[in-house]
Amino acid sequence: MLKDKIQARLKIRHLEMEHLTQFNDLLRYAFQVTYQELLDAGWQEDEIRQSKSPVLQKADVLGWFDEEKLVSQIAVYPMRVNIHGRIFEMGGVTGVATYPEYAGMGLMHELMTRSLQEMRSRGQTISFLYPYSIPFYRKKGWEIVSDKMTFSIRDTQLPKQVDVSGMVERVDLEHPDLKGVHNRFTEIRHGALVRDDLAWEEYWRWDSEDVVAALYYNERHIPLGYVVYWIRNEVFTIKELVYLNEEARHGLWNYISAHFSMIRRVQGDNYTGEPLAFLLEDSEITESIAPYIMARIVDVQEFLKRYPFSGSAQRKSHTKLTFSIADPMAEWNRGIFSVQWDAQGVQHISREVIGEPVEMDIQTLTAMLLSYKRPSYLYRIERIKAAQEDIEVLETLIRREQPYFSDYF
Repeated sequence: MLKDKIQARLKIRHLEMEHLTQFNDLLRYAFQVTYQELLDAGWQEDEIRQSKSPVLQKADVLGWFDEEKLVSQIAVYPMRVNIHGRIFEMGGVTGVATYPEYAGMGLMHELMTRSLQEMRSRGQTISFLYPYSIPFYRKKGWEIVSDKMTFSIRDTQLPKQVDVSGMVERVDLEHPDLKGVHNRFTEIRHGALVRDDLAWEEYWRWDSEDVVAALYYNERHIPLGYVVYWIRNEVFTIKELVYLNEEARHGLWNYISAHFSMIRRVQGDNYTGEPLAFLLEDSEITESIAPYIMARIVDVQEFLKRYPFSGSAQRKSHTKLTFSIADPMAEWNRGIFSVQWDAQGVQHISREVIGEPVEMDIQTLTAMLLSYKRPSYLYRIERIKAAQEDIEVLETLIRREQPYFSDYF
């Protein structure tokens, strides 16, 4: 058969800078972004070609080649993420694409399997991605772990001014205080991406030239928050609003409200997992919620070793749990993983059964340990099979703060 002949000549290999044009061409074809559309949006020819060069320079990129033609690809960025106060190495999956004439040959399945193996070897125990198809990635072991809330506030609903001791200053997008605030925010916010230079490049990549950054400084000129936004057609659009305390929150909303005479509406995205309406005097605003980022644990054993369970050392020393995990892609994640704590509260992981297993798939384990959904809820909807007492133990051991993830790559 012709398909068999094609598969026989396909080879997997890592992409290099020499493959940049083919990499970009495949991305634009798969996501239906034409060269002319990019030009119309204000991109220059050199910018179009170089727009994804950081991927090939800094990421691990695998592809299938039909002789010298790139036909399928996947890229993994080296990233880090805060999980309940502990920083984990993370593989950020992007650039997933296959030409349609090569569909149905299992190419992407093999690329994802190889990528997971390589993430594991690099110590990236968890992976995040922005999904083009949630069902597709669920079949591969990823699960939704955070939401994006979109809000719209009329000018007459903007908060009244609250007295604060500091003030807001507009700054350059490369201002060190902007990155400094985000670094401090990452240290205290579960789920937040640790933005290195690569992550900041991705953060700004598709923004237009009218984007503005404004920082809130307290009376000692210490930066405590920022808002990234643009104003267009009398609409104030918030890309991201970050604050380290309530003073900064009030100060930033004072600044936004000061645009009252210039705008008709404020709109934006909220990634906190909590509705904005409750914080406003006039709460009758429009808010919508949609799933945003997906994640999957790459290496269950190593992830559990470092995972910051809640609870005192004394309680942990009397606690034992056995997980039975199913994983459609990573065979090393299948089977038994037992967790127990010594008298000092140090957790130990083994592959031996030490109690009645708590059964779930890798998607459910990821959503549960990242606190996107509670163990009792997952048990109620039959995503977990376990004894009731084990669910109660899990409720005490897993922290309640939902993930905050505002990045796109």
